Amino acid sequence: MSDITLSPPAAKKINQLVLEEMNPDLKFRVYIIGGGCSGFQYGFAFEENSEDGDMTIETEGVTVMIDPMSYPYLMGSTIDYLEDLQGSRFVVNNPNAKTTCGCGSSFAL
Repeated sequence: MSDITLSPPAAKKINQLVLEEMNPDLKFRVYIIGGGCSGFQYGFAFEENSEDGDMTIETEGVTVMIDPMSYPYLMGSTIDYLEDLQGSRFVVNNPNAKTTCGCGSSFAL
């Protein structure tokens, strides 16, 4: 059991995107990089292979991969998928973030 969760809307969208790519080997990577208006930024990518040390979460037919450097920053988070006036996007509801930018794609600890 992981302390990082994937919301049902996020799992549904990831499954949909994998089906569209017609590659059942694709996994969803969530990572943290430096930058953005608040100091750190979330990144999302589809990859076929995991790297050494990756934490993997499997839920609702989806495999999520998180590298060992990003994992501590994401502990306790929920990965969600939103569709609203700002568009459609994956977001991270991160209890570790002390501040976030207005768009929600970057944060500070």
